[in-house]
Amino acid sequence: MQKQLWGECVSEYLGTFILIFVGCGTVAGLVLNDVALGQWELSLIWGLAVTMAIYVTGAVSGTHINPAVTITMAVFRGFPWGKVAPYITAQMAGAFSGAAVVYGLYNKAFIHYESAESLVRGSAESVATAGIFSTYPAPFLTNVDAFFVEFAITALLLIVILAVVDERNPLFVPLKNVGPFIIGLTVAMIGGSFGNLTGFALNPARDFGPKLFAWIAGWDAVALPAPDSYVWVPLIAPILGGLFGALVYDFGVRRYLQKSEQEDASQEKSHSPAS
Repeated sequence: MQKQLWGECVSEYLGTFILIFVGCGTVAGLVLNDVALGQWELSLIWGLAVTMAIYVTGAVSGTHINPAVTITMAVFRGFPWGKVAPYITAQMAGAFSGAAVVYGLYNKAFIHYESAESLVRGSAESVATAGIFSTYPAPFLTNVDAFFVEFAITALLLIVILAVVDERNPLFVPLKNVGPFIIGLTVAMIGGSFGNLTGFALNPARDFGPKLFAWIAGWDAVALPAPDSYVWVPLIAPILGGLFGALVYDFGVRRYLQKSEQEDASQEKSHSPAS
């Protein structure tokens, strides 16, 4: 059992590392080297990073790579609570490591950019480079505004994830291999629609792990707790949004889907005199 859990945690670490390595690497190119990317292209690359991570690690851990997903699965789908803390720890570590490697590969670009722009790391203006690693809201949004954005978009993400993995859903059961593409495209769609507001964190590990690295790397309070103590928003809003999304899916869709033969057999067994 311990060996299996260790393997699942390594899988979660690797999947989250891939997400941040690809995603934050793309943002670094955009900010530091003026790579010509629009909001849709940027969002699509993040979505493809999710798809890649699922294909690489999904068979081992299910590729949660997101505490909001792990907690939602524990509350609504019987995911073992004993695995929740190890999964989240692995996700945070993977995100931190992904940010560290991106920083290492782009180190000279950071130095060049800060010199050219006379930018002092850790100053209020350095949010421009801190945003390579994690998310910050648009300047016209309050933390409460940003909270509701992150809540809503994570709810949508979990609705799609639960639909894709639902064995009752006849549209996806015979097409399980396309599930990672659907989830990745959903992330891209959300990023293209609402990424300009909050950076579409959707994921406490994706945001906090890189923020922690940026804090260690010299961005200080700009990273943690972030301007106006923003750090709590992408930590809490995705978790609550994910739980709400599961409620919407279960009571608005899943209750009207036919139960699988496996579920029926399980219920018959539980109601039999011998049980």
